[in-house]
Amino acid sequence: MEEAVRRLLDAAVAEIEASRDDPQELDKLRIRYLGRKGELTQLFKELGSVAENDRRSAGKLLNEIKVDLENRLSEAIDRSKQRLLERREQLDVTIPGRRPLRGRLHPVTQISLEISRIFHALGFATVEGPEVELDYYNFEALNIPKDHPARDMQDTFYISDDVVLRTHTSPLQVRTMEKRRPPIRIIAPGRTYRCDSDATHTPMFHQVEGLMVGEDISFGDLKGILTVFVHQMFGADVALRFRPSFFPFTEPSAEVDIECVMCRGQGCRVCSQTGWLEILGSGMVDPEVFKMVGYDPDKVTGFAFGMGIERIAMLKFGIDDLRLFFENDLRFLRQF
Repeated sequence: MEEAVRRLLDAAVAEIEASRDDPQELDKLRIRYLGRKGELTQLFKELGSVAENDRRSAGKLLNEIKVDLENRLSEAIDRSKQRLLERREQLDVTIPGRRPLRGRLHPVTQISLEISRIFHALGFATVEGPEVELDYYNFEALNIPKDHPARDMQDTFYISDDVVLRTHTSPLQVRTMEKRRPPIRIIAPGRTYRCDSDATHTPMFHQVEGLMVGEDISFGDLKGILTVFVHQMFGADVALRFRPSFFPFTEPSAEVDIECVMCRGQGCRVCSQTGWLEILGSGMVDPEVFKMVGYDPDKVTGFAFGMGIERIAMLKFGIDDLRLFFENDLRFLRQF
């Protein structure tokens, strides 16, 4: 019995020294030797089987070993606490803390919010809709039947024969007119998709479509609204012009150009030496579109317009490569 007790003591002392006063290791050793099911506790339980003549001395030895182990463990724990306290005292609490990094709105989001703010001030409400769209809403209801050559302009992602990733947010104009009666004044910002990728095109991009429908809405109203938008977005001194164009769902149609923000109309590489930059398409809603939604084109008129948000952001911030918006380069994003 005495030999077993001394072997246990030697092993315990060696492990306490090897623990290097690690608090977790010391706690494991305490449980291993002094716990309810510990090795020393088991030896106390075996005293009953020791010869009566030797039991007294064996019990005395076990108590001495127990006290010795408790003292050694207590001293090791105290040393551990003292070292931890010394490390804390070495900290310079006057050093400023680490400030968390502040997030910023992406430049595309900033411009989207700015466009929405301008049109909200003009009385337009925002509507949203599905990005996975029916062919009917994306094309047919906008006066673009399946055999129409204008479909070649879209470079569409087809999910099936009748389902596409929307190529513009114009379907929301049709969806809104199906649910509401005039007057209507809405904008529809959102993500759109086309099979295209280069310095000025990406497969996924953002657009804002606008629609205004009511009695006696004229091309003059269209020009007035878009002139206010351009001056709010780019400055009151920026010139603009309306240039005849074609869109299947508007007639007459017009592109809106602004004076080049890079060279102020003098001609440069960005504007191909013309002094002008195209920013959006617009026009009076085609009567055929009104018929598709049950409106009487003899009683109501309206105009629609659409613009790429990345295009506006590039001109607003002087960026020459659309792909920079999607590369997640913090050096670029932190500038905004």
